[in-house]
Amino acid sequence: MFITQKPPPSAMLITSFQLHSVLSTAYSQAARKFLAGPSEKWEKKGILCSSASLNCFSGGILKMEVKNCSSNEGCCASQVNNGDLPLPGAFLEFLEENGLDPSIYSLAESIPRYIRVKPEFESDIGGIESELNCKLEKVIWLPSFYSIPPHIQIASSQSYQLGKIYGMDAASGAAVLALNVLPGDHVLDLCAAPGAKLCMLCDMLGRTGSLTGVDVARHRLAACRTMLQKYSIGDVCRLFVSDGTSFSVLPFRSKYGTDGTNPEVSEVKFAEWTNRKSRKEKRRERRARERNYSKPNPEPELLFYGRNSGVAGLSKSELFRPIKDDEPCSSGYDKVLVDAECTHDGSIKHIQKFESWGWKTLQRRVLDAERTDDLFNLQLRLLTNGFKLLKTGGTLVYSTCSLTVAQNEDVIQRFLCLNPLAELQEVNVAEKWPCKAGRIPKTLRFDPSTSQTSGLFIAKISKLP
Repeated sequence: MFITQKPPPSAMLITSFQLHSVLSTAYSQAARKFLAGPSEKWEKKGILCSSASLNCFSGGILKMEVKNCSSNEGCCASQVNNGDLPLPGAFLEFLEENGLDPSIYSLAESIPRYIRVKPEFESDIGGIESELNCKLEKVIWLPSFYSIPPHIQIASSQSYQLGKIYGMDAASGAAVLALNVLPGDHVLDLCAAPGAKLCMLCDMLGRTGSLTGVDVARHRLAACRTMLQKYSIGDVCRLFVSDGTSFSVLPFRSKYGTDGTNPEVSEVKFAEWTNRKSRKEKRRERRARERNYSKPNPEPELLFYGRNSGVAGLSKSELFRPIKDDEPCSSGYDKVLVDAECTHDGSIKHIQKFESWGWKTLQRRVLDAERTDDLFNLQLRLLTNGFKLLKTGGTLVYSTCSLTVAQNEDVIQRFLCLNPLAELQEVNVAEKWPCKAGRIPKTLRFDPSTSQTSGLFIAKISKLP
């Protein structure tokens, strides 16, 4: 177990994820003020932005101090439940600094698990219910989504293994639906891993348009490739290992580049993609990859492309040709999803994993002050590059599963200050969604207590002429 001895008297007591937790009056009042309220302990540098009539910030600086905690793991907390899953003191400090209510982490047993049924299998709901041995409750505000009891595991089920269902939180599905993807759209998923949103976008496009998935982590993008193949939905999709802050490959819209030039006749063309490669081919690709990654600015690695993604038949110079500054305005993506890297504090299930991973891992991967400072800049750069690749009149959705203001509203405010052609849009399909308004008009927030989902922030942005 995490705690092997009685904590010293100076230590704060322990919270737990259990449903029957006794929540303090103070926490209940804080929840009613909204989970992501501002924190007085954030230091912000205000910059007046007349063009957007917003007070823009250069980012929040977290100050975290673990007090009265003698355990090496930081096991201090604010109150007692039954002690099955303690929240470490450093995480409680993080929540306090960000104006967040720790009681949301006691809701794990009351929040359902969500699945998305592949459209062609919705007629087989009864069969899926029999196999999972539970009732599938239709999510009336989100097409093809169903809720199941939180203890149900789907990974070993035949329905999951045969590609009939996906595990995906309803809030994540809402972010994808907010894009309003239409047949024929060219769509960019700039932070594609682990792949649930990517697959939903594929299902929405069908065999029309194109979908480009990008992620900086090759092994995570390889998992996305596996999902596309498992569900047989990658026909119009291509996957690139690349830094989303600098990715610059436009959707394929014509036979040659917009400058009208033809590739060299001698250039090798991309053949139809296949998994079946000889050891010699794999060795050659690995060496080429190592050489590419050793460069100061490595080019994107094409990890997968479907038959109708527009890649087969192209040369490398066509696919990776430099683009002109104003070219995306006319030849960019119709829709862009930026589900940015964040601290994941809005996902109860993600925080639960740190009990087995180790709370020190939480400290290193989530709470490290230097990392949280860097996150603001990373999120802003991802959003900025996604918007750069967006076609004029196109739509971008920015989302994170953090509940903090610094990773959401602060990022959006700063971005609007720097981009006068960006305009926030209403999410028209959200009329019946169980969410709250964000701290900026037209933005939305899902949270565990209000929405019965994971936490998620959504902002919808269009590019003006």
